[in-house]
Amino acid sequence: MISKLEHMKTASEPSCLRGKHILLAVSAGIAAYKAPLIVRTLRAVGAQVQVVLSANAHHFVTPTTLQAVTGSPVRQDMWDEAAEAAMGHIELARWADIVLVAPATANTLAKLAHGMADDLLSTTCLATQAPIVVAPAMNQRMYQHPATQANLKAVQALGYHIVGPDSGEQACGDDGPGRMSEPDELVAFLASLQVTSVLSGQHVMITAGPTLEPIDPVRYISNHSSGLQGLSIAEAAKAAGAEVILIAGPRVAASSAGIQRLNVVTALEMQSAVQEHLAGIDIFIGVAAVADYRPKLVEQVKMKRSGGESGSLTLEFVENPDIIAGVAQHRPKPLVIGFAAETNNTLEHARAKRIRKQLDAIVLNDIADPSIGFNSLHNAATLIFEHGEITLPKQTKRQLADTLISQLVLIFASQIADTNPGSMSE
Repeated sequence: MISKLEHMKTASEPSCLRGKHILLAVSAGIAAYKAPLIVRTLRAVGAQVQVVLSANAHHFVTPTTLQAVTGSPVRQDMWDEAAEAAMGHIELARWADIVLVAPATANTLAKLAHGMADDLLSTTCLATQAPIVVAPAMNQRMYQHPATQANLKAVQALGYHIVGPDSGEQACGDDGPGRMSEPDELVAFLASLQVTSVLSGQHVMITAGPTLEPIDPVRYISNHSSGLQGLSIAEAAKAAGAEVILIAGPRVAASSAGIQRLNVVTALEMQSAVQEHLAGIDIFIGVAAVADYRPKLVEQVKMKRSGGESGSLTLEFVENPDIIAGVAQHRPKPLVIGFAAETNNTLEHARAKRIRKQLDAIVLNDIADPSIGFNSLHNAATLIFEHGEITLPKQTKRQLADTLISQLVLIFASQIADTNPGSMSE
């Protein structure tokens, strides 16, 4: 007999990839050096892997290396007589359960967006009916170029899945968005595609990011939240089959097509958006770092220095509405999951907050640790609910989002099934 805790632990592992046929399509970017690690990570969870290279990818990673880690010949030439005798691109397209394009360079994105088929990689992608997952990787200026952004939107409109990119230092010396997502994050996303039915039929609302409370036309009060964790949870819920409404504060990055997004600025705007769209919501996950207070008086013109001897300024604040507590009072009540960002006595404060606000569960973040939480690509958490607590170790925010969705489905399976009996069928 597997204990509930052991069951929860194994549920977050990508064992659903066991026996799946994964076609790794590697294009010609510096991130191609990670391709062997992607293969090894996939094989470690039981997937079968074949590799196809774009015309110039062999300049970055050798076919010999990839053949060694896959145990299969690497395909790279449209005019390979042995392969094309059996129409190799069609054979690969039919063999694949999932196609992972990693790295996907700007050139490869352009080909995929416009249906070009001038090498084995692009031809196979055009011929397959399998889900295609694209992991962009390029210089940050190339990534942010309007042409690349347009191609990303076109690829999403075709139904391809986009993972990443991450931000950080790049091989060229630049710093910014364009680093390919790490292999374990890519594999976790592929696993999430295999469980797309767990939230099928569920309507999920997620708040993300900070709120911004104006003082005058120039100044405001806010916090360090980037909204990445909330955005990641929205993407994970969508991947699990849910209909998702994302209510996003300022600075939250773009979300995938298919997510209904409402952009807000202040806490009052976020509360209004939540209440307006709450009817029919089955699961509410409040990730946003909502300002607890706002200035009582917002000046209509820029405030000037007083010039006085004291050099001080006094502002009067009023309390903002408690958005998540209001959701917990709604009838019929959705499943309500909160977040607690704490710096001290973390478990004690989070446990008390869950009970005080009548939440079904709360996710504790220790923001005193600078390597996780605000302005970090990684996070760690403790999931607290009425009958237990689960530690979620440090991982990328997208991995944690997938893990969190899996755990919530397990813990609250009966409640989720009650709102839509068909959603939990196997």
